[in-house]
Amino acid sequence: MMSFLLWILLFVLCWPLALLALVLYPIFWLLVFPFRILGFAVDGVLELIKGIFLLPGRLLKRI
Repeated sequence: MMSFLLWILLFVLCWPLALLALVLYPIFWLLVFPFRILGFAVDGVLELIKGIFLLPGRLLKRI
């Protein structure tokens, strides 16, 4: 009986949080989206710089 009451309490407390998460997730995703694009751009630039610096070593390794 106690387990059933705990499940009912969990249901009563958690369904508003679940609905709130469903509503806020798209808004949060839209707010974070520019930072994700910036992260991809920074990652691409860093990979380009890494490739430029490592190119002589890779060319010498093939000889």
